[in-house]
Amino acid sequence: MTDLDLRLARRAAGSGDELSAILSLVNAPGLITFSGGFPAHEIFPVEFVRELAADRLDAGAPVALQYTPTEGLASFRDALATWIKASQGLAPDALMVTSGGIEALQLICRTLLDPGDRVLVESPTYVGALTAFSGFEAHVEAVAADADGLVPEALAAALATGPTPKLLYVIPDFQNPTGAWLSTERRHALVALARRHGLLVVEDVAYRELGFTGEQRPSLWSLAPDVVVQVGTFSKILFPGVRLGWAAGPPALIPHLVRAKQNSDQCAGGLGQWLAESFLRDGRLDAHVARARATYAARWAAMSAGLTKHLGTAFHWSQPGGGFFTWVTGPPGLDTAALLPRARELGVAYVPGTPFHAGRDARHTLRLSFSATTPDEIAEGTRRLGLLLTGATP
Repeated sequence: MTDLDLRLARRAAGSGDELSAILSLVNAPGLITFSGGFPAHEIFPVEFVRELAADRLDAGAPVALQYTPTEGLASFRDALATWIKASQGLAPDALMVTSGGIEALQLICRTLLDPGDRVLVESPTYVGALTAFSGFEAHVEAVAADADGLVPEALAAALATGPTPKLLYVIPDFQNPTGAWLSTERRHALVALARRHGLLVVEDVAYRELGFTGEQRPSLWSLAPDVVVQVGTFSKILFPGVRLGWAAGPPALIPHLVRAKQNSDQCAGGLGQWLAESFLRDGRLDAHVARARATYAARWAAMSAGLTKHLGTAFHWSQPGGGFFTWVTGPPGLDTAALLPRARELGVAYVPGTPFHAGRDARHTLRLSFSATTPDEIAEGTRRLGLLLTGATP
């Protein structure tokens, strides 16, 4: 039999399976999962989708069930642009629809990256982005971040050496995996550095609408639409069952992303765009997001209480103001990856920290997601996690 491993392209041979491992735990029986960043299914707008299907689908079928333009349905892009302006204070000059946020990242990589190009990321950062960048053979470099997000001085130091990076990837709002919220002062400093150095910033706003208090800080794209391309998704704020996202950015860039999409899936699904447009035009998104914020705030409160009760003083965790995640740091010598089999025996799941870093070992860290588990499940899950981690503490 031919050994296909010998024929794999470098980008395929080097790709990880962390995302597949996380997704495989969806609805796993007997398991309390703190692993994936899954939205709470209890708040999915089931009744609204049922009403649409019953009352409007016959008339909407030629749009909802048909192929769409590669850049997205014009009516949906108009509704989306209106919502973006209401949320961020600026209407995009160039906007396209994507099949989720991860596809937008893939299109950016396909359009901009050559092997060996420098890409800067926060440390730690979203594992899916690291996989995308490494899949296109970029040279990924970590920039220091803390509880207030990316450190501008560290970014300035990275920009002062070597060739100009092709792009900087950043999640300013309730970051994955740490929950950090980039301060307003740092947002201004970051875009000023980008303009000074001709750096393209990729801003991922997956969790922007999900602050527990509803407070928002200016998006990087609204501060500097000339040097920022914004990647968004409806997976976290509506539901992920239809893969739907967007990219808004410089008018010189978006048409190239549209062309790249022609060689990808050709177009995002019409049904998802039709559903989302109906949701937006009926004015239902604000109320839905408010419910989501309250749900996730209550679940974070349960997670915080559980970690405080069941983890000792050797452990520390981030204090997110929104989103889905907290980042746990244990004592040196702890190996969270090695503990995964024992975690499965105890019926609890998490994601070890090392895959979220570009070229750095972080075995004593882990990411916990509180979004898809109820407060009662969180109470029991943190008890099991405490048994696991405190029992393994060196």
